[in-house]
Amino acid sequence: MKIILTSEVTGLGGPGDIVEVKDGYGRNYLLPQGFAIPWTRGAEKQVVSIKRARAAREIRDLGQANEVKAQLEALKVSLSARAGAGGRLFGSVTPAEVVDAVKAAGGPELDRRRVELPGHIKSLGQYEVSVRLHPEVTAKFSLNVVPAKK
Repeated sequence: MKIILTSEVTGLGGPGDIVEVKDGYGRNYLLPQGFAIPWTRGAEKQVVSIKRARAAREIRDLGQANEVKAQLEALKVSLSARAGAGGRLFGSVTPAEVVDAVKAAGGPELDRRRVELPGHIKSLGQYEVSVRLHPEVTAKFSLNVVPAKK
């Protein structure tokens, strides 16, 4: 099955890429989740606008990605969340909340779609979060989830 990716899919490609995938993977996962659209000649014309939007958001080059990586790895990121008595959170930590916490800690502006959490964060503690800054550069930083003050 030939599809056009509309968002970053790890191990497959980025927005605007035309890829060939197995029918079940495309039909049952990529299309319903909104990660891709079916390939047609008309849709292929949309690839130009998808790639233009991607270029505006993307980190420009490898040097800039390494600078942002150094910035992120030097940060001490702390996120306060509502938690119960046993340290379990009410809900879970989302990539958007991580991006806001990085910005509050004085870090760079990140795209929430590039943040990879280590599973679902549903309790207080220290977690290792990775961010795909560039196809060749992935930054890892420590996220400390602390209870919110009442």
